[in-house]
Amino acid sequence: MNSGVTMSKKILVVDDEKLIVKGVRFSLEQDGMIVDCAYDGNEALEKIRANNYDAILLDLMLPGMSGLEVCLKTREFSDVPIIMVTAKGDDVDKITGLEYGADDYITKPFNILEIKARMKAVLRRSSGVVAEHAPESDVICAKNLRLEPQSKRLFIGDNEIRLTSKEFEVLELLVTHPNKVYSRENLMNIIWGYDFVGDVRTVDVHVRRLREKIEPNSSEPIYVQTKWGMGYYFNDQE
Repeated sequence: MNSGVTMSKKILVVDDEKLIVKGVRFSLEQDGMIVDCAYDGNEALEKIRANNYDAILLDLMLPGMSGLEVCLKTREFSDVPIIMVTAKGDDVDKITGLEYGADDYITKPFNILEIKARMKAVLRRSSGVVAEHAPESDVICAKNLRLEPQSKRLFIGDNEIRLTSKEFEVLELLVTHPNKVYSRENLMNIIWGYDFVGDVRTVDVHVRRLREKIEPNSSEPIYVQTKWGMGYYFNDQE
């Protein structure tokens, strides 16, 4: 029986190795997903702009435009979940992918069962199954920050700051629980879910990118602060 979270979900698989694409497509279709394919970066970006995908499996090394470039450009207009495919054991590529806005990563050579597990996990998270960490509200205000949870928009004063979905969720959680320290493990479980198979560096990367976007000086943060040896918290003191 197909899982409800995967039924009728539209997926884009991007890789220049056609045999890999064919195998992944066949396997995902067996789980009831609708699968589209692209074989280079330019084609992938065109399809992402033209379609509403529920998730994207994106290879790092692509002709025309790299997977990192595709991910970065996609984040300019979409928060669609992206799983980046990197070379085996290349931690630099994994971290860079997360910094560019990827939600998860997987290494080659991969097992198709792992692909399916990762895909189902990001689909569950994007469906809001685990996003129960903040009270419902049209607007959340703290200091000079204004968060609009429904649209995931952030304003500092009169200026809108563009955040990825995960960056917004981290900030929203911290803002709605001021001065409460969350360990990296806590944040990973709450925001990414207990089934996320990445490591805690994912949290550090997102916090660093968040600080770069919202802090006047990211090396001396006034909003999202670190409790050394414990975790992160939102400082609500003026």
